[in-house]
Amino acid sequence: MAYLLRSLILIMVLSVALTTCVALGFVDVSMSHIKLAIPTFIYTIFAQAFVMFYFIGVSRLVNNIAMIIGTEKNLHELFEVPPADLQPYKDKVKRFVHEADLAKRQTIPWTMLMLILGMIAFLLGGAHDTNMVQKTTHSGVVYGFIAAMVIGFVRQWWFLGKAHFLLRKVKTLFDIPDGQM
Repeated sequence: MAYLLRSLILIMVLSVALTTCVALGFVDVSMSHIKLAIPTFIYTIFAQAFVMFYFIGVSRLVNNIAMIIGTEKNLHELFEVPPADLQPYKDKVKRFVHEADLAKRQTIPWTMLMLILGMIAFLLGGAHDTNMVQKTTHSGVVYGFIAAMVIGFVRQWWFLGKAHFLLRKVKTLFDIPDGQM
């Protein structure tokens, strides 16, 4: 799943780069940057929603496991035969919870910033098209969006790899099938 999400955000960055290059006149395609910006931003919303819910889901899974291990109730959900000593599992799961929560905290704010700046830039583009705001206002917000997108992309790329590896460790520790979350 992490590889799919990495592909989605890479396509997002390339789409925004193409739209920006068309707007600046570096690339000439048969469409204006306005016609490119509409599907690009819709796709950005789509890709960022997937990434955000992936991190929320990983964190939720690990926190649910921590709750089961901590309360020592419903251990049959994790073990066929629960071990007598759960302390090694508690220590590992505590570290897993920290890693999952860290990944979520380090990526979701950038996702939200990207979406908010993207929406404002999109709306200001329409306002500029109708001569309600200056071009510099629209361009400034777009550059802010691009900066947030680049920083967010790097952080998401990094933490997608870490979350993928974390899921491998969790699923291996508790013998959870790969197709199950």
